[in-house]
Amino acid sequence: MKETFLRIERFTSGLAMAGACAMLVAASALGMYQIVTRFVLEQPAEWTEILIRLSLIWMVFLGIPVAFRQGAMVSVDVLYRWSPPRMRRALDWLVCLASLSLIAVILWWGWDYAVRGQVQAMAGLESISMFWGYLALPVGALFCILGIVGNLLDPQRHELETAQ
Repeated sequence: MKETFLRIERFTSGLAMAGACAMLVAASALGMYQIVTRFVLEQPAEWTEILIRLSLIWMVFLGIPVAFRQGAMVSVDVLYRWSPPRMRRALDWLVCLASLSLIAVILWWGWDYAVRGQVQAMAGLESISMFWGYLALPVGALFCILGIVGNLLDPQRHELETAQ
């Protein structure tokens, strides 16, 4: 069962990272388009600014689960280095529970904001509801839950191992 969960988690983390990379590409392309239209064509495209902001928000919330999975998000390096193995496992559980508590709050309020934001339009892009902006919070939180539990089941401490 553990291996099945970790396989699903690897797939979802890869999917989240691919989405985050796609959002970075979109933000970069829109930024270049905005520069060309504003400074070369002297016809600014105002709608690009809100789409850049939206894609950066999605990029962050889709990238956070990968950081959780790699153990790079919440770090208590000094305590971890000084602790015996049993204490390290207790620290893993403590970090996991604290992280899951925070993510539960983000999931709950993110969904609430998304539902409430359905009636709002984005400034500068009135055809798109704020629902799509706020939806990044609960979607990212769902991916984070899998990453946090995955890190508890199969800890990866890339930052701790390479730190000096």
